[in-house]
Amino acid sequence: MTGTTPQAELTDGFHLVIDALKLNGIDTIYGVAGIPITDLARLAQAEGLRYFGFRHEQSAGNAAAIAGYLTKKPGICLTVSAPGFLNGLVALANATTNCFPMILISGSSDRAIVDLSQGDYEELDQMNAAKPFAKAAFRVNRPQDIGIGIARAIHAALSGRPGGVYLDLTAAVLSATLDVTAANKSLVKVVDAAPSQIPSPEAVARALSLLASAKRPLIVLGKGAAYAQADKDIRSFIEATGIPFLPMSMAKGLLPDSHPQSVAAARSFAIGEADVVMLIGARLNWLLSHGKSPLWPESTQFIQLDIAPTEIDSNQPIAAPVVGDIQSSISALLAATLKSGKIHAGADWLKAIEQHKQKNIERMAARLKAEPNPMNFSSALRAVRDVLVNKPEINIVNEGANTLDFARNIIDMYEPRKRLDSGTWGVMGIGMGYAIAAAVETGKPVIAIEGDSAFGFSGMEIETICRYHLPVVILVLNNGGIYHGDKAGSLPSPTGFIANARYDKLIEAFGGTGYHVTDTAGLTNALIDALAAGRPALIDCVIDPTAGTESGHIQNLNPKSALVN
Repeated sequence: MTGTTPQAELTDGFHLVIDALKLNGIDTIYGVAGIPITDLARLAQAEGLRYFGFRHEQSAGNAAAIAGYLTKKPGICLTVSAPGFLNGLVALANATTNCFPMILISGSSDRAIVDLSQGDYEELDQMNAAKPFAKAAFRVNRPQDIGIGIARAIHAALSGRPGGVYLDLTAAVLSATLDVTAANKSLVKVVDAAPSQIPSPEAVARALSLLASAKRPLIVLGKGAAYAQADKDIRSFIEATGIPFLPMSMAKGLLPDSHPQSVAAARSFAIGEADVVMLIGARLNWLLSHGKSPLWPESTQFIQLDIAPTEIDSNQPIAAPVVGDIQSSISALLAATLKSGKIHAGADWLKAIEQHKQKNIERMAARLKAEPNPMNFSSALRAVRDVLVNKPEINIVNEGANTLDFARNIIDMYEPRKRLDSGTWGVMGIGMGYAIAAAVETGKPVIAIEGDSAFGFSGMEIETICRYHLPVVILVLNNGGIYHGDKAGSLPSPTGFIANARYDKLIEAFGGTGYHVTDTAGLTNALIDALAAGRPALIDCVIDPTAGTESGHIQNLNPKSALVN
């Protein structure tokens, strides 16, 4: 009598992906299901991962990107092959530009056919297409390499300057089977994916020596400082030195905007007069006029805290580079500052700043006091500000042209990482993806303050918001156009929309609550009611169609023809 050999227990690529993610503490996936990753999404949800299905891959990718920013873990976006991958690639490129850790995982077609360009279903060499837009790109061709592939993606996304990583999983590798014992051995638990990078003592001493010599010092906080979650030490350093600080948009709230050392209300004056500027997690890119005149004096000396040595001297000479991670760098600077006690902002400098702040604050207050009919950006956002002033826990997502510019200046932030906006590229379309991830990752309410044009890029995700019953309130500032509305009776212009559109009706189709408001009292009541309900809502806020300027505050970047007909 012959015995039968027991069959080995098998697993497959789908389960290996899930096991590898869970092993590394990743519990959430944002994606759009379809060939060849439908079963991966189903199985991930069945095995305890949170899966949030979107209507468009770009929004899913944006959600993953901002999840990475908020959690310091790579956000995961899952897409189908070719066109779906390309949709997600836009978000991956934006994540890389903004230094958000994210992994775009896409299924792909048969390598043998793709590599010979024989016309496979959704044929595309996705890995090589992703490389120019990602920090790194990998392809897994064997199931036993899935664990290594995910580990490499995590390391690449988090180490050094964070960014977007692409991971290509072929249909064949997902469905391939493997012995469970061998499969378990192939999994990798990542250890210390983002190790501390300690700045040299010489760099710290050089920076503090230059800062001590300054007569008009200024600190600029970027979103890299917010990402670092070194909140306590950054605040301690600023308060110990008394140096005025200027928060970039997504750094608002690291210290409250109401903090006496904030120079946000005298930004141009502070930049134009500072002799030594310390950049903490901020880059001298277009958002800071590249550190050049006429905004900046040619004599300005810069100290820059950045994890990437290649960032140093990228636009202006950096007199005192401090290369290291923000937490280690600011901790070293704080310890040396407290020991020496030599760095203080001068009284004359602080007095001059305060005088300019008060003038600008009074000018702003007068503008915000007005009650035009119909509303304009200022009066509508004043009403929003007043509702939110005692609700610092609420996440604010903000995009648009004028909507972005006005909201950034009018609505104060009091806690870090609560303002999420268009970022380094100034891109439209991040709104609903960011709002969904902010609600999911923080468990706190979200208000998405949207221009009507910006909302259109991702507006269908209101169905996603309703499907998952997320506490997201969308405020659409509706002036009937990209910058402003068209004149009544005129042909549609390149920047005009349908007048009197009712965006509130859209969310009602999916079971959410819609509000239509035409004055500040109605807006105030609607926002209070929507936030108290804690369920999906959209407020269609009608403002003057003539309100707003073309390209908002960056008109200089939008050239106009010099020819006159």
